[in-house]
Amino acid sequence: MLTRNLNRRLTLGLGVAAIGVSASPLQAAEPESCETVRFAEVGWTDITATTALTTEVLEAMGYQTRIDTVSVPIAYQGMKNDDFDVFLGNWMPSMASISDPYVEDGDVERLGANLEGAKYTLAVPQYVHDAGVTSVADLAEHAEQFDSRIHGIEAGNDGNQLIQQMIDDDAFGLGDWQLIDSSEAGMLAELSARAPEEEWMVFLGWEPHPMNTNFDMAYLEGADDYFGPDLGGATVYTNTRGGYVEECANVGALLENLEFTLEMENQLMGEIMDDGEDPRDAARAYLQANPEVLEVWLEGVETREGEPALPAVKRALDIEA
Repeated sequence: MLTRNLNRRLTLGLGVAAIGVSASPLQAAEPESCETVRFAEVGWTDITATTALTTEVLEAMGYQTRIDTVSVPIAYQGMKNDDFDVFLGNWMPSMASISDPYVEDGDVERLGANLEGAKYTLAVPQYVHDAGVTSVADLAEHAEQFDSRIHGIEAGNDGNQLIQQMIDDDAFGLGDWQLIDSSEAGMLAELSARAPEEEWMVFLGWEPHPMNTNFDMAYLEGADDYFGPDLGGATVYTNTRGGYVEECANVGALLENLEFTLEMENQLMGEIMDDGEDPRDAARAYLQANPEVLEVWLEGVETREGEPALPAVKRALDIEA
């Protein structure tokens, strides 16, 4: 997708260049309030990585950025209240119950998809799958081995809400099970502790994420009514507070252009989680090694001062022109 859009946008760019560049700078219409771009971040490493990539580019364009880590509900309430401008982690359809009311009321705008091909549903270690637990319908008969517990991440997260809904509905005989609220790091620490002894555990899994390569794991079938088809097949969207793209058109152009890939996010997440890299350092190194992504992201985008963004960003990031 990234290469196809790069070719298409470069072709369009050449066409514009042939006509002439007499358009007014996008930033000329931006108020001073656009100078600082305020991100909501929810403590998931994939969104940490994509937010780091985006803030690296924005600061190279002459903007300031601010990142606050909050829960998913607070991220949406914050966009409604004008506390945040951007959230890059709208996982759909699992997050529909939280995000859709804000989108429908116009308090939040759902821009284009920034990631395709993600997944999000319940998972187990491969040794549990091999023992015959291949579907959520198999969980109840093995309640003792699982201690009747499903391990989630932070309280208020959409995935936790879906698990709790399964329990409340007594779906698959899980009515007397317990959701364990934790965090991404806490859940994976529990998995790390159990896996060497092949202790049983069912947990919230997703891709992109290094868990898919760090652990021998398998996703459970059968939860389509809660997590959606294709093992919770997901598309991740960029969200902004209502009216932001019109108010801050130049930043909006960048946000509309953003596209990430599973490979990109898996690499960055591994460097952050497994290698202990600072997210911004990992993001900068990725952009320096893969400058072609900037061709797509910065098509039609300018610096804060109104200059073409691509050469300026390359200079700021020490990328050869």
